[in-house]
Amino acid sequence: MAGLDPTSFASAGDGRTHHLYLRCRVDFESRSLRGVAALTVRAERDDLRRLVTPLPPPTPVLDTRDLTVQNVTVNRQEAKFTLGERHSFNGSPLEITLPFQLRKGQDVVIEISFETSPRSSALQWFSPEQTSGKRHPFLFSQCQANHCRALLPCQDTPSVKLTYYAEISVPRELVALMSANRDGELPDPEDSARRIYRFYQNVPIPSYLIALVVGALESRELGPRSLVWAEKELVDKCAYEFAETEAMLKTAEDLAGPYIWGQYDLLVLPPSFPYGGMENPCLTFVTPTLLAGDRSLSSVIAHEISHSWTGNLVTNKTWEHFWLNEGHTVYLERRIGGRLFGEQFRHFQALGGWRELQNTINTFGSTNPLTNLIPNLKDVNPDVAYSSVPYEKGFALLFYLEQLLGGPDVFIGFLKAYIQQFAYKSVVTEDWKNFLYSYFKDKVDLLDKVDWNAWMNTPGMPPVKPTYDMTLSNACLALSQRWIKATENDLDCFSSADIKDLSSHQLIEFLALLLLADPLPVSHVRKMQEVYNFNAVNNSEIRFRWLRLCIQAQWEDAIPLALKMATEQGRMKFTRPLFRDLYKFEKSRDQAVAAFHQHKASMHPVTAMLVAGDLGVDGQTA
Repeated sequence: MAGLDPTSFASAGDGRTHHLYLRCRVDFESRSLRGVAALTVRAERDDLRRLVTPLPPPTPVLDTRDLTVQNVTVNRQEAKFTLGERHSFNGSPLEITLPFQLRKGQDVVIEISFETSPRSSALQWFSPEQTSGKRHPFLFSQCQANHCRALLPCQDTPSVKLTYYAEISVPRELVALMSANRDGELPDPEDSARRIYRFYQNVPIPSYLIALVVGALESRELGPRSLVWAEKELVDKCAYEFAETEAMLKTAEDLAGPYIWGQYDLLVLPPSFPYGGMENPCLTFVTPTLLAGDRSLSSVIAHEISHSWTGNLVTNKTWEHFWLNEGHTVYLERRIGGRLFGEQFRHFQALGGWRELQNTINTFGSTNPLTNLIPNLKDVNPDVAYSSVPYEKGFALLFYLEQLLGGPDVFIGFLKAYIQQFAYKSVVTEDWKNFLYSYFKDKVDLLDKVDWNAWMNTPGMPPVKPTYDMTLSNACLALSQRWIKATENDLDCFSSADIKDLSSHQLIEFLALLLLADPLPVSHVRKMQEVYNFNAVNNSEIRFRWLRLCIQAQWEDAIPLALKMATEQGRMKFTRPLFRDLYKFEKSRDQAVAAFHQHKASMHPVTAMLVAGDLGVDGQTA
């Protein structure tokens, strides 16, 4: 049912959080955060006494997971509370009985003293030896989709948006950053060995965008409103890689409207960070696997910048409508790429996305309901459901509509109007579709020809493939076909000259096309290494596809390299397919399981849980 979030216990129909004031202490020894979350909650109905829905079973207003709750007060009066039974991935409901009744529209401040667990699924802790500098510990959070409840008690649903202010106490030699604007620092009055960092976020955000990092961080300026933060050993390399940030920001503003968040900083995390990037407001988190040395993987930055409008400003109301966040963001990301690098490049990236979608649907299976654009997530862990489908199937729908309704200039007008209409709100697909029909009221006949049910509620590939400019793809297609059709006798006709004029983007596409075909013979991948020397390439997107190709061809020489890439970084886009391929290859199956057990403790908890499932072994539960 639209508006009811199957991944949250919270009942926003009773009371809705508007502001969070967070005071906490980061303790590296116990690997915990201890503090107080003060939630300003507004009653959404009269006679509110308990923060549960009026009908059984009670649906508590707050979500928690593996938190210790010591005390609850409401407007400084003690309040009774109960932690309900723990659900495997949704955590435990926190039921609070108010010491007095509320009338509709009345605000109360609920203060909850809490402590996180050392195994919190929202946090990853690093010992000094796991960092680049080897001298200081490190901590980062990752709350999307439903992990903020493992960081602090909250209404952990994207249907609720709140502002926040935070005061974070950390060891004085470390720096704290959050998904907010910085508001200075001061010595901790309770401990001279610590400092308190202060932050404010005045734009209402969903709980999944609350983020914290603590480490020995330095910054370099990227532009008038942007810094890049990283450990000292990486920061200059990062500043070079992401130098195009301001140009991307300006292009995004031209396409989508003013950037309202103030600062736009980047933070480069340790290699175990499970995603390419995370669009935390004011402070995008990114993986070090983007550091190719030639700025060729900067489209991830364009993607995270685009989330400042689609996702962070206009937000999916539940995770079943995640495509509203990601499909629109991929569309904007590629519009930025088109402005900066040409329309042929935009089409080339779009076609690469179609291949990625084919790959995902091959992995999930074309009848798997999780490949619906709007999946049913009742009793489904959103981490398990996560894939490229909302990104690339969502983009394909928008790209198809662009072509149907009059081209890029016409469609960007719709997107800008959609953002203005729903800014600061959370929406479902029906809201988007109704607005689409009202904006294009003179083209309803065209919209009625769209097979909406096939796009939204049917598994597998989309019912229609958009039209793509093939200019930059043709060379990749031709070379991949040469390898697919080559016999043993043809192998001597390949040489390094084949790829000397191909960009790194085209090499990625060439390898992606080969991965969609039947596995190559070992002789072919051995020859490919001999003439192209892909083993020497550091670009993570090329290396990942190359190593998958080798393992699928059952080339034993590639096993150590694939194991190394699967464990040296933890970006799930790379780690999970590599482990799956290694597990399918009989010669590397035992090594894959052994490598997982060896590295599990240093993996992000969500990555460890999902890889354990891929390998059929007992793993950590996120």
